[in-house]
Amino acid sequence: MKKISFKIAIIISLIYMVFLPSVLAQEEGLEKPGVLQVGLEANYAPFNWSQTTAANGAVPISNSEGEYANGYDVQIAKQLAESLGLGLEIVKLEWDGLPPALQSGKIDAIIAGMSPTPERKEQIDFSNSYYTSDIVLVVEKESQFANAKALEDFEGAKVTGQLNTFHYDLIQQIPSVDQQTAMDSFPTMISSVLSGKSDAYVSERPGAMAATAANSALTYINFEEGQGFDTGEIDTSIAIGLRKESPLLDSINTALSEISEKDRNDLMQKMVNLNERGESAGFWSEVAGLWSTYSGQFLKGALVTLLIATFATLVGFLIGLLIAIYRSIPVEQNAHPLLYGLHKIGDWIVLAYIEIFRGTPMMVQAMLIYYGSKLFFDLDMSSMVAALLIVSINTGAYLAEVIRGGISSVDKGQSEAAKAIGMNHVQTMTHVVLPQAIKSILPTLGNEFVINIKDTSVLNVIAVTELFFVTRSVSGSTYMTFQTFFIAAVIYFILTFTATRLLNFFEAKLEGTDNYQVYTSSSYPDPKELKKDGK
Repeated sequence: MKKISFKIAIIISLIYMVFLPSVLAQEEGLEKPGVLQVGLEANYAPFNWSQTTAANGAVPISNSEGEYANGYDVQIAKQLAESLGLGLEIVKLEWDGLPPALQSGKIDAIIAGMSPTPERKEQIDFSNSYYTSDIVLVVEKESQFANAKALEDFEGAKVTGQLNTFHYDLIQQIPSVDQQTAMDSFPTMISSVLSGKSDAYVSERPGAMAATAANSALTYINFEEGQGFDTGEIDTSIAIGLRKESPLLDSINTALSEISEKDRNDLMQKMVNLNERGESAGFWSEVAGLWSTYSGQFLKGALVTLLIATFATLVGFLIGLLIAIYRSIPVEQNAHPLLYGLHKIGDWIVLAYIEIFRGTPMMVQAMLIYYGSKLFFDLDMSSMVAALLIVSINTGAYLAEVIRGGISSVDKGQSEAAKAIGMNHVQTMTHVVLPQAIKSILPTLGNEFVINIKDTSVLNVIAVTELFFVTRSVSGSTYMTFQTFFIAAVIYFILTFTATRLLNFFEAKLEGTDNYQVYTSSSYPDPKELKKDGK
């Protein structure tokens, strides 16, 4: 009896050893024991940006090998983790992906220059403020608005702000303003102002300071009290976002209270100074400089893009092929009523899958699958696994109909002839129909592969480090938007052009009788032999 009890005690101890750390982590508000996972854009200097080295106290980005995050938010996160006795892990995410990542448990906290607006407070909790600033307008130095003193001076101006921020709502306070469409990031807004598409954009002072430090063609308008934006009840401070009722809240507030106001201001000025750059060296020189510094990241992004596109096209083709074959199976209702019913149910499920994944954007699918699987099913997929799954099933939905069309294009007389000589349905499909169907849809398959190369760009919403994600990161860190996207455009073109030429080569190789075996009877000679004899 004692031996049995001892064995049970050992088993219970082992169970606790395996599961207790994760239980304690969840009780402490952490997903990983002893590690504070912080989400940010790494695209919003001076609060956060990415770089290629660990210089100036930068921290490695966990989901983007070879990238480091730095900025005011990162340095605050380091101080908090040290004060709490925790390790620090920086997770790079798109701005819109931060709240769902927090709610689903992908990260423990948002430290990304986020203001605790009433709308956000309904979804997540916020710590005490870790920085407070005022709101300014960034303009071109040579524009007619460069000497503005009050909001009234911007009457009729084209003004924009970042999407899903209270900045954009403030624009309506400008008399007779031409409010532009909200933009997804500050680098995009900077490009809009520099190109003349917009006259100004709304920013917090530190962001404006960093933008003007990096772009000598920009300046910002600092309004006197009563002449600028009326923020009313909106809290213009910056706070840390946490899950509702997170046990981390009190500990983080205590740790923040230990950082003096002077230290915070000095730290912000230091981060702004790190963004200072000299005069522009010219477009091509800047392109060359970007490539010299970030070529490794661009090439890694291109490799990930090519990997996802290749894998998804192959798997999607197999999915589409199986679905097309299944839907082509003839089942007679009178001969097999039960089998006919099951086949109809399966056909309805397949049709629903096709319509859903063809009828919804891949970006929406990515958000729902990546964050929803963790939030509702506690299935924590990596962003790469989620990307391969999402693009594959999306491709399968499209190719299922393409392959079905290819099968339908094969003359029915060939299927009837195959059955007449004793072939069953599987043999007919394998030896007669599918070879011709696949050959006829090969150009479409190639086109789908090229589309997948470009469509992987939408996966940046779930932080897949593909080419577009890297491009946005470099653009946000250097403020060289045109130069960065020019490099990305060249890489995308090389990938798609090369893929198209390879597919054309393979398609050409499949043409002609030299690429398939002609079976003949003893009474009918081989066409190749006739050709040799000159007949």
